[in-house]
Amino acid sequence: MITVHHLDNSRSQRILWLLEELELPYDIQFYKRDPKTMMAPKSLRAIHPLGKAPIITDTNGNVTLAESGAIIEYIINTYGNGRLAPACDTPEYVRFIYWLHYAEGSAMPPLLLKLIFGMLPKQVPLPIRPFAFLIAKGAQTQLINPQVKLHMDYWEHSLSENEWFAGNDFTAADIQMSFPLEVAAERARATKNRPQVEAFLHRIHNRPAYQRALHRGGAYAYATAESGRAAS
Repeated sequence: MITVHHLDNSRSQRILWLLEELELPYDIQFYKRDPKTMMAPKSLRAIHPLGKAPIITDTNGNVTLAESGAIIEYIINTYGNGRLAPACDTPEYVRFIYWLHYAEGSAMPPLLLKLIFGMLPKQVPLPIRPFAFLIAKGAQTQLINPQVKLHMDYWEHSLSENEWFAGNDFTAADIQMSFPLEVAAERARATKNRPQVEAFLHRIHNRPAYQRALHRGGAYAYATAESGRAAS
């Protein structure tokens, strides 16, 4: 049996969705962020040394595994039976592997920097906040925002060529890519003048398995009205 160690408003929501798409049985162990720091609780470190969600444990083989991409590959390879992944000898599989790893390796770092520099002025002593604000604003304007826009435009172009990221069929790569697109919609107005990104978010949010994952996992702030969330 798979147990998902699920942190609220985190990447672990994708793992719940994947398991719902595959209609696999699973349990959830819930964790809450610290309301002041918004960090994961230290209790997650008892499951994995880094204490970062998502983490799964699987009694089949005594497996403990972190990292979204690794978890998705493990579940697909162990329980997928050919579902949610293209055949290995196809061009779609190459795109599938690319997007599966691009999501965290390339898409999320500039979005994380945008969050950090957005929070920075509030984290320093009051007398130096004006200077911190200027530094943060300069970093976002000159470095971070252009990179975020580059990625968002890349998504729009890619989705204009195919309905889904790996091709014309929905795959686990779309589940993996959901988080950066949802975060960008929340933090960087990714859907503005990007109809393909907006349509993608509408499609995933309307999937029954996505809605079931929301029901089981609880409140998920990134499935917002701006990003086209369907009512749940």
